[in-house]
Amino acid sequence: MSDQLLTIDVTRLDGGHIRLRLSGELDFDTAPELVSAVAELPGDGHQQLTIDLTGVSLCDSSGLSALLVAHRAGGSTRLIGVSAQVQRMLDRTGLTELLAVQSVADGADLRAIG
Repeated sequence: MSDQLLTIDVTRLDGGHIRLRLSGELDFDTAPELVSAVAELPGDGHQQLTIDLTGVSLCDSSGLSALLVAHRAGGSTRLIGVSAQVQRMLDRTGLTELLAVQSVADGADLRAIG
């Protein structure tokens, strides 16, 4: 087992757009890392937050909770690279109504996004 279960790469783009690229497991043990990363974002208020989940191999209810905390931090939040498993969880919990979601199955070239 790796000592680091979740990696978060933060990229600040033009116009207040911030992208968080996650890889690894987003679960009970690692969800606080996402919450901390969002809390450390610039205090002047980002306008758009994109969370790239392409590299996430596992997401549980704690991970969903962390995504909701990220959304509530301000600005608009968009999830990209959402796997079928995470999409089902978002659908069942109603979070697809709240978050802009782009799944891997949508077929878009996610490298070209933000």
